[in-house]
Amino acid sequence: MKAYELLFFVDPALEEDAREALLARIDSTITSQDGVIESIEPWGKRRLAYEVNKLQDGDYTLISFHADPTSIAELDRVLRITDAVARFIVVRKDQSE
Repeated sequence: MKAYELLFFVDPALEEDAREALLARIDSTITSQDGVIESIEPWGKRRLAYEVNKLQDGDYTLISFHADPTSIAELDRVLRITDAVARFIVVRKDQSE
């Protein structure tokens, strides 16, 4: 399994229950394909460099996890169809870390 990081942001006005449901959905997507989540770091509200979907601020979250490279496509699909996620990026961590 390879090490990955997922960084995404949502609307800061999103209810806490909806945010927890989103994290649960991401967690289940990763773990359902034998992935392991190392850490979830809420970065909090940050100003965006430019307006995205009429948002000027975003509530960021960083998730570090290990997964099989073939399961990243499913995670990407789930994040794309989730309306609460404004933008996201999944990157593979360097092995030297």
